Parts: sequence; structure tokens; C-alpha cells
Amino acid sequence: MTATLSPSLADTVTASFTRKRRLAFAIPAAIIAYLVYAAISFDLAGLAQRARFDNAAILLGDFWSHKTHVTRDNRTDKVTVAIEGENKGTYPDGMLPDWVTIVGATTTIDLGQGHIVTYDDQGARYVVPGYGTIDIRPEGGKPVLTAPEPIPDWISVAENKVSVTTEAGRFNYSRSKVETFKYEPGWELWFFTLDSPFYGKGFGELVVLATTGDRIDPDRTNLGYMASEFWTNKMWRHGDVAWAIFETILMAFLGTMTAALVALPLGFLAARNFMPLGPLRFAARRVFDFIRGVDGLIWTIILSRAFGPGPMTGAIAIAITDAGTFGKTFSEALENIDEKQVEGIQSTGANTLQRARFGVIPQITPVLLSQILYYLESNTRSATVIGAIVGGGIGLLLTQAIITQKDWEEVAYYMVLIVLMVMLMDSLSGWLRRKLIKGA
Repeated sequence: MTATLSPSLADTVTASFTRKRRLAFAIPAAIIAYLVYAAISFDLAGLAQRARFDNAAILLGDFWSHKTHVTRDNRTDKVTVAIEGENKGTYPDGMLPDWVTIVGATTTIDLGQGHIVTYDDQGARYVVPGYGTIDIRPEGGKPVLTAPEPIPDWISVAENKVSVTTEAGRFNYSRSKVETFKYEPGWELWFFTLDSPFYGKGFGELVVLATTGDRIDPDRTNLGYMASEFWTNKMWRHGDVAWAIFETILMAFLGTMTAALVALPLGFLAARNFMPLGPLRFAARRVFDFIRGVDGLIWTIILSRAFGPGPMTGAIAIAITDAGTFGKTFSEALENIDEKQVEGIQSTGANTLQRARFGVIPQITPVLLSQILYYLESNTRSATVIGAIVGGGIGLLLTQAIITQKDWEEVAYYMVLIVLMVMLMDSLSGWLRRKLIKGA
């Protein structure tokens, strides 16, 4: 026996199937249309043409490596060798890396793999294996290039400058100076600078000096001397970085705790079961909405104009922003409490404060602590950005390193510290939640 559908039911099923099929085609078509519109609006084709992937490769390389500058001033013929081109990383006289040789007016730089750069009275030469010799001589104050034809794209020739970029390093020749950059892995001078008596010593030598070796400075132990040289490192400024990390955590802590202390009593005003006066409750809720509606960065900019730069300004900005969020969440937690527990406390003759202390606070404490600890962890990340605006914390150092566009290894250093700081705060907040809420 075969079951048949009534004409009306069959039409309904067919119409439903047709609508679903049209919807199944319409959604992908809408997504494709939106993606095409976004590609045109944001000029993705032009963005791809303007992209400088060579600069991106150099930047990424600087994250995990350092470069040594070998520079000759064409006006004075003075040659300096400096790590990252900084005065604090300049090699002193008589102390040069083994790949740089200076004999009279001739400087020879061995970049490895057969790449040799030579500075002399005639100009400069770069021997590139598999290509030939790039010879540059000044004529009329301008560099004149002589190199095998055709000129490859890794040689850039301008009126007053010649640049060469190979896998061994970079080379620039201009009117004022000639400069060679050699990239090497690692963060050089991270432990000790060139003027430190501990520079260049291996781990075993440092262990011997720290334990049984003769004192380098009679007034202090070698271990204390090492710690001082590391902490006051002029290149990496570990002491300043540690203080900046402390300022960032302090901003987050002060801002979060201040917001919680302010929002808790105000949350009672916005809770329906604690504030019978509708207009006052409505006003409290709208204040919370206004504070939350303005982004924290906007508050930061406003407060920095009002109070000036500094970590305390950042803490106040965090406190104002989180006060609105905490006020909303705390009032909602108050509205969801178990009234029977409050009634039991009231039956003992307790007054209003006692009912709140013993009947309400214990119920909402897990929610309060969870919210406070979560926002403390979140604000630790936000304090980095806020610190860049108000001029405090690790955010300030990170911004300064980015602006220079040369100390990208320091940018990587600060980013690693920020990630470790967030991981530490996450672990700490999780441990506190377990201790304070679950009791285990």
C-alpha cells in the first residue's frame, strides 16, 4: 500500500524545499559578492603591488638576529665598527671582530661565503661570488658604479647612492659614507656590553669567576659584579625594562581593584531587588552604560590631556572603563541571588548592612572574584597599549623601539616579555580562582 500526500501538504513541502534550495544558493552568492566588494573597496590589488616583501623579510630577520655596522666616513676616512650602529655598541680601538681587518687606509670585511668588501683610498669594492666585482669610485662627489652587465635587481643605483643586498649582508655607498651590514643570529650584548670585563667569556669561564676566581673588583664579589653589569646593561637596559613591566602590572592592578571597589556599592543602586526607587536605579544603569560605551582608549586620551602623562593616568583610565562593566555585572549578580538566604538572616533580627554582609556577599563572591580576576588578566594586556599613550610601562619602551625602525630585536625582546607577563597573570589568576572560589 503506497502512502500519498494531499495536494495542499505536497505543495507545502515543495515550497519549503524550494525556499531552502534558494537560501542555500543565496548565502554563498551573498558572501562572494561581499568579498568582491571588500576587495574593490580596500584596493587589495593595489595593496599587493605596494607591498615591500623585502622590507618585511629584513624586519623579520632583525627579530632574531643582530647586525654589525662597518662604517667609513668619506670626509674623514675614519672607520667605526658598531653593533646596531650605536655608540654604546662601538668596538674600541684594538678590539675588532675577526671578520674585519684594518691595515692602514684599507679595510677588509669578510661577510662569509666568499663575499668580500674592501674600503680604500680609491673608493669601495664588493666581490660577489658567481657575479663579479662591484666597484664604486667617487667622481665629482657622486658614486660611480662599475659592475658586470646587466645590473641585477638586488643592486639599487641612484644619483647619490648605491645599495647592494645579498644573502651575506647589505652594502651602501653614498657621498658622506660607505657602510656594510653583516647579520648574525642572536641578540648580541644581551648579557654584557663591550666595555664589560665579562664580555666574550664562555659559560664555563663565568662559572669559575663567579665561584673560585680572583676578584676583578676588590670591593665586590664577581657574582655581584656580573649581576650589576647585566642589570645596568646600556644596550638592553634590563633594569629599566623590569621597572616598566612592574609599572604595567601596577597600572592593571590599581585600575582593576579601584573599579571593583567603586562598582560594588554602586551595583546595589542598579539592582532591582535592592533599589526600589526606579528613577535612581535607571540613572545608575545609564551611568554604567555611558562609561562602558566610551572605549578605554578614548578615556585614556581624555585623561592624558587632563592629568598629563604617567602610569597613574593609565590606572585611572582602566578604573573608569571597568567601573561601568563591573557595575553592570555586579548588579546582575545581585538580582540573581537566592532571597531565602537573605530572609533567613533577616529573621535573626539583622539590619540592612548585616543582611548584605552575611546574606548577599557570600552568594555573589564567586562571581565577583571571577570577574575581577578575569579583567585583571585582560587589563594586563590592555595596559601595554595604554602605557604607549600615557608614556609609561612596557608599552612606552615598545613604542620607542618601533619608532626607531632599527632596534627590531628590542621589539622582539619586549614582545616576549609581554607574552610571558600575560601567561604569568593567567596562571596566577587561575590559581587564585581555585583557592578563593573552590577552596582547592
